[in-house]
Amino acid sequence: MAKLKVSKTFVDPVHGRLFTTRFVVAIVLMLAGIAWIAYYYIAVRPDPSAVPPEAAGSPAFMANLEDWNYAIGFGLLLLGLLVSANPATPLGRGRGVVVGMLACFLIGLLWICTYYVLSGDSLTNAPVFNDLGQLNLLVGIGFMAVGFAFATRWE
Repeated sequence: MAKLKVSKTFVDPVHGRLFTTRFVVAIVLMLAGIAWIAYYYIAVRPDPSAVPPEAAGSPAFMANLEDWNYAIGFGLLLLGLLVSANPATPLGRGRGVVVGMLACFLIGLLWICTYYVLSGDSLTNAPVFNDLGQLNLLVGIGFMAVGFAFATRWE
């Protein structure tokens, strides 16, 4: 009776390795985008409701960018998702394409719906939504555009 060989690396028998360089880069970009937005919102952004107005936190370059920090953060996040749509990553092949596509479509739709539901007085209490205003529509459409990038990979 033959013994089964056990591989110590994560390998998909049909498509090859799961943790490719492209996949690691995609995860790093997504996490960097989320971390950038969270750090700006929590540590750097001055509270607009504070009386007297407080000074922005540090680092100074991040405080000087103001709302452009959201463009950088969401840009990194969406770029990471676009990189993960490549067939060299688990999200870019097989069922992963459908999962990535539907997830991006739903996140974009939920982002826009949440913005419209909270618009008005409730929007001032919602983190990140309160700073973006009408740009929330651009974020939702950006997620949907990444969903279309996944759709081009669907077979």
